[in-house]
Amino acid sequence: YLPRRGNHLPSLAFVNHIPNKRDFHRARPLYLNRILFDTSEIDDGNPTDNEEVTTGTNNNKATAPLATVTFSKDDYRTIHVAKILGLQNGDTLRAGSVRSPSSQEEEGNNNNHQRQLAGLTTDDATVTWLPEGKIKKAQPTKNGDPPGSLQISIPHPPKTSLWNDRNVTTITEDGTTTDLISDTPSVSLLLALPRPLQLSRILPMISQLGIDQLILTNAKKVPKDYFGSHIFRKPEVLRDLLVEGLAQSGDVTLPNVTVTKRLKVFMEDEFDEMFPLGEVARVIAHPQRRGVV
Repeated sequence: YLPRRGNHLPSLAFVNHIPNKRDFHRARPLYLNRILFDTSEIDDGNPTDNEEVTTGTNNNKATAPLATVTFSKDDYRTIHVAKILGLQNGDTLRAGSVRSPSSQEEEGNNNNHQRQLAGLTTDDATVTWLPEGKIKKAQPTKNGDPPGSLQISIPHPPKTSLWNDRNVTTITEDGTTTDLISDTPSVSLLLALPRPLQLSRILPMISQLGIDQLILTNAKKVPKDYFGSHIFRKPEVLRDLLVEGLAQSGDVTLPNVTVTKRLKVFMEDEFDEMFPLGEVARVIAHPQRRGVV
């Protein structure tokens, strides 16, 4: 379903759950196309404007980064940068901050600077290794293990795209206008709730495809106990699965997730209001058996 822009469903509280840093730690390897972090992980004391800092012995001035984020040695992103990417000090990587669709409702949870950085993306984040213990060299070890914590520095625009800037139509020197998000259709998916194991595999794919709204509903063959899955009981499980898909696709915005246990009531009372027939394209992706009309 392709609803008009701005027609959002109310989100479940657990989708907008702001995780602790430990929520991002993983035991299994992931292959990431963008290193994602939550705004709560941004280091304290980051500069909020283009203040200058003095570097080197000749008092050369360089612009301080927009923000820095430090990952612990055992964080799955630190391991990925060391073992898979093999990056050294000063190398750059793709990074971004996870943005919830209702970020405006979470203003009380983050400070103003962190809130401004929700949804940022950059392809030029700088890698800095912080050696720990007996390791002195600021580079991955011979077997690919990280030497310590990993700090990435986020540059100022234009090397970093801030979410608020993407809503602005810009005019280039030749007079042409560009809008960075208006040409992207908003896609909603109404899905009968699958088995919990299948759902855990599907959720990363859904966020990877850029789905804006996910509606999980009951159906004739959906057992009621599926709604008691640990995916719904533990906020960090659902969020981690969605973030996994975002990291693989390079996107930063989590989809809205709504659960409705009464499909008939939803179709009769809410469906037409949320997805007006004259304003959206409704597509049914349901296979039919051969010979059955």
